[in-house]
Amino acid sequence: MTDVWNRIELFRGDITQVASDAIVNAANTTLLGGGGVDAAIHRAAGPQLVQECRTLEGCQTGCSKITKGYELPARFVIHTVGPVYRDGRHGEPDLLKSCYESSLRIAVENGLKSVAFPAISCGVFGYPVSEAARIALATTRDFLDRERNLEKVAFVLFDAKALLIYERAREAIRQKNG
Repeated sequence: MTDVWNRIELFRGDITQVASDAIVNAANTTLLGGGGVDAAIHRAAGPQLVQECRTLEGCQTGCSKITKGYELPARFVIHTVGPVYRDGRHGEPDLLKSCYESSLRIAVENGLKSVAFPAISCGVFGYPVSEAARIALATTRDFLDRERNLEKVAFVLFDAKALLIYERAREAIRQKNG
């Protein structure tokens, strides 16, 4: 599994500036824009994004859908709807895991080689970053262990604190599972 970790990158930055095959949007169920990362992606992509999103008729929590990237450096946007965090005992971990799995599956199904994720559900949806980081990284590691066609998965984090939490989670998973 060591080569899997070579395909996972963590860095601080603005996901709307990432030149990846696809970036992942932490969307709401309407897919028509919202706050945080969702608003920034819609702003940067231009009005064509919301026009295409209208044709998708929304998306359920834990699921993902793909659109073109329009004015973004990324060719595509994979929209995924993360769970709103209540207390971690209402299916939130499974729904968050499903966001990563469905996004990665869509990337592979569309022949993409690189994907960049934000910290899904960690903004206005209130998911604790440390718990979300463990789910995100373990799910991605497991997916990449099975799927060789995806060459790079990046986690683009909004601040130094989130980056440090993701780095610590990556190290803990490496120590425990390899």
